[in-house]
Formats: sequence, C-alpha cells, structure tokens
Amino acid sequence: MKKQKYIAINIILFAILFLLVTFNKEIIRPEYGNTPVIGIITGSFSNFLAAYIISLFAVSPLLSHKISIKKSRIFFYTVSVLVFVVLLIEEVKPFTGASKTYDKYDIIASGLGSILAIITFEIIIKRVHANRNIND
Repeated sequence: MKKQKYIAINIILFAILFLLVTFNKEIIRPEYGNTPVIGIITGSFSNFLAAYIISLFAVSPLLSHKISIKKSRIFFYTVSVLVFVVLLIEEVKPFTGASKTYDKYDIIASGLGSILAIITFEIIIKRVHANRNIND
C-alpha cells in the first residue's frame, strides 16, 4: 500500500506541474507579462517549476525503498543535476520545442528550481529519518 501512495504523490506532483505551468501561460503571463520584472518571472516560472517538481519525482522511490540517507542523497543530487542539465541543453539547443528562444533567466530559474528541490529533499529526509528513529 505504501508504494501506491508514493505513485499517487508523483501523479499529484505531475498534475501540479501541468496546472501551474498552464495557469502561468494562459492567465498570469498575458495579464502581467508586459512589465519588465514580472515578465522575467512569469517567463521563467515554467523552467523553475520543471526543475523543482521533476527533481522531486525521485523522492517517492527513495522513501518507498528505505534506501540509506547517504545513497539517497547521492541519487537525488544526481537526478537534480541531470534535470538541470537537460533543461540547460533544451534552453541552449532546443530539442523538444518547449524553448523557442535562448533566455539566461530560464537557465537561472532552472538552477534555482534544482537547488530548491535539493533543499526540500534535505528537509524531507531529515523529517523521515527523525520519524524512523522515533518509531524504532
């Protein structure tokens, strides 16, 4: 039953990613994207979300298999870096059509999303580890 719970979490994460990117693209960006700062933020928000949420997909399998913290950390950091690299390559040389023009702010947003995913992972792993110690 626990593994089904983690699969459901990833489905929810994907739905959140899809809904937020669509909401940003269809409502926020057209309404507020004309101002300089807000335009940069709304333009790069999709990259930030992609890096953050796609990286977090790796948390569920790590928790469901009860892998050691050290191995989990190595795996998660590797996934986060790979997500950033794929988004970076997509920005520099588009291969999926998601990126139409080069934008340094998209690269920065992808990096920040990956960093925030790592910070979130560290918070989750510390809480899970503390709960396991209490329950053992």
